[in-house]
Amino acid sequence: MQAARELLAVRSPLDAELMVSDMIGAWWGRRVRGGDVEQVLGEGLVDYAAKAGTPASLTLLICLAYLGTARQGAKAEGAALAMMESGVARPGWADRVGAVKPTGCYVSRDAYGDQDTVICTFAYRFGEGEQARPEPVGPVREPHALVMVVDHNMSGMARDAWVSSHVDKLLEKARAEAAGNPMLLFEEIEPQQARALLESAMKATGEPKTPPPVSESYSAYHAFARARLKALPPGRKRPAPLHIEAPYSRERRAMLAAEFLASDAAEHLSDPSAASRCADHIIDYGCEQDFSRPLRVSPTKCETFLLDWLPRKVMLSTAEQEAMPHVLAAWVRFAAVRTGLPEPGLKATLDAVWEAIGKFPEAYRDPTSFGLDLPLLERLLPDGDLSALARRVFAFPFLQGVHNGVTLDDLNPADEADRRTLLEIDHVGPVDEEHLAWHEEIATRLWEGDPPQLWEAAQRLLDLGHDRHDVLHVLIEIAERIGDDPDELAAALDDIADIPDGI
Repeated sequence: MQAARELLAVRSPLDAELMVSDMIGAWWGRRVRGGDVEQVLGEGLVDYAAKAGTPASLTLLICLAYLGTARQGAKAEGAALAMMESGVARPGWADRVGAVKPTGCYVSRDAYGDQDTVICTFAYRFGEGEQARPEPVGPVREPHALVMVVDHNMSGMARDAWVSSHVDKLLEKARAEAAGNPMLLFEEIEPQQARALLESAMKATGEPKTPPPVSESYSAYHAFARARLKALPPGRKRPAPLHIEAPYSRERRAMLAAEFLASDAAEHLSDPSAASRCADHIIDYGCEQDFSRPLRVSPTKCETFLLDWLPRKVMLSTAEQEAMPHVLAAWVRFAAVRTGLPEPGLKATLDAVWEAIGKFPEAYRDPTSFGLDLPLLERLLPDGDLSALARRVFAFPFLQGVHNGVTLDDLNPADEADRRTLLEIDHVGPVDEEHLAWHEEIATRLWEGDPPQLWEAAQRLLDLGHDRHDVLHVLIEIAERIGDDPDELAAALDDIADIPDGI
């Protein structure tokens, strides 16, 4: 509220909106005890400002009505109307907060498809009694640009955002950078397209529970960007990225792999069987992690695939580990021809692959080197999903040896009947059937990773030193209390910071 006094000194709605957006950004992505941060701090601020009844608090409420979440906006608008009816004064520009119209949307895209820099330009609408004037109109309309960077190597998330009032210079510079540069494209796009792209990107960034990999300025402009996008016309159903391909069926993936293996790019690969399996992993990564774009290649994408995604997600055989870097280099050559990647881009991507090859043996640790034998790994990872190993071991810790005449090595945790037997062995003495059914429910969810917040909550509690069975009982209590609502279950699991007394 003290900072809100500065709003009375600004001379334009744009300055006020940016100030309040920065204020809201102070708690974006943070956690607080007692509930959602937007409710505790955001709505709490609205309530506090409504009680203050000062010109500064009224101005703040007017800005929050535009920039806040839906709940904050509705509460702020109601409180602001009540204060205005009671005669509280406000700045002359307050009626123009958020009264903007889009004037153009543009995108600067690199040839790899790694990143889109989207520029959306706006101007304030004329108020009553104001007369439209030919461009340039000076300070009356306040042209400005919202610039957002979308990273398609990070699930299409918004990574950076800022605002510029030098619209003409910004566009001129973007055009100049793309002129004559085969690795850069700058073009105007439909406002509907820009809105779909940026709304999808902001959703991918989300309201994180841990600091996301965004720029330092992103939080300050998050609320401003969220509000400005609503000024763009809706209507484009397909979200970002631009020029996305249609989803690949299993048959289409298999056909693409066959075309690759029969191509000149793959003729030097010495182990066709291992090369085929490696190609499947490359295609799956492009389809599932890159918006159905398996043929898109870039230095960053290849490095991320080879040194980050594979080591976390896929269990490779020894032959596949040896073949993968070479298959990936062949895939880059094959894909570059199909997509028309300029020669400088092909060279840079191949250089990145060869550089990553030296790091791959260290990045990819064969799970058998952890002391787990191959038959056990195959029981725990029938789908080859390495990222599931820890949570599945947590769900089924007893998978070897003999217990009461039962050979545990013969039981399959992926089988429903065997799963029940393994959970019965996990308990000492008789156990209530309903309680065992809940253990089975949690174990099944952990096995499938649904929802992901379940394992995240379990890890937080384990890190605090709690016993495995105590952790399981907390998860059961929450699942039993929440029921079948997936959103409420995810939210309740996110809120777990420790085990309550009495559990």
